[in-house]
Amino acid sequence: MLGAAPTLRTAAIGCRLQPTLLTPCAYHTTSPTPLRSQDSSSNPRRRVPLAKRNVTFKPSTPAISIRHASSISTPPPHETSTASSTQTSDHLDWNTFFKLRKTRRWYQLGSSIGTGMGGFVLGAQVLTRSDMDALVSQIPLDPFITLGLITFTCGGIGWLTGPIVGTAVFNLRNRKFKAQMDEKEKEFYRRIKRFRVDPSASSMANPVPDYYGEKISSVAGYRRWLKDQRAFNKKRTTYINY
Repeated sequence: MLGAAPTLRTAAIGCRLQPTLLTPCAYHTTSPTPLRSQDSSSNPRRRVPLAKRNVTFKPSTPAISIRHASSISTPPPHETSTASSTQTSDHLDWNTFFKLRKTRRWYQLGSSIGTGMGGFVLGAQVLTRSDMDALVSQIPLDPFITLGLITFTCGGIGWLTGPIVGTAVFNLRNRKFKAQMDEKEKEFYRRIKRFRVDPSASSMANPVPDYYGEKISSVAGYRRWLKDQRAFNKKRTTYINY
């Protein structure tokens, strides 16, 4: 028994000095764990996959400044197209001018009808509610005829006021074209005055074709009007020669 004690002590010292050997010690109760089967969580140098890392990529400062400068110097293409379409829509060509001119006539006609009827009704109400004997006695006509003439005069004043009201409403609704329409109007009447015929040479067989150009409603209508003026001059020279 005394001889076996140093042997057990030496074996225990040998197992303590070589703990990493894969061969199990005869005096160790549990076998050592292989190196490959150790828990990877206890290893501080374990590699973490890139997808699981909390990494945020930030662009460098020069790239941001360059992109910002390019966005300021060069506008986006959709903004450029919008600006060009706005300029095109605000430009007034001759066909649009003639359409707006025709629309303005409808405004004036509708306003004349409304103000004429309003003046007629207003005149009738004034005559029925006021004493008009002093005024009727000064006119040497039948009182009913005099009252009728006064009523129709009020309606005529309303009719003449209609174009003024209609033009004001039209200019309010189309105020972005007002300045261009004034310029086109002057140019249009300048051309009418230049190319229209001399009405002194007119006759029953050769009447003046649209002296003021009121029937012109398009560019094609203006060209037709020029042809009519040339035809009138041709007829006039033909009749003079005969």
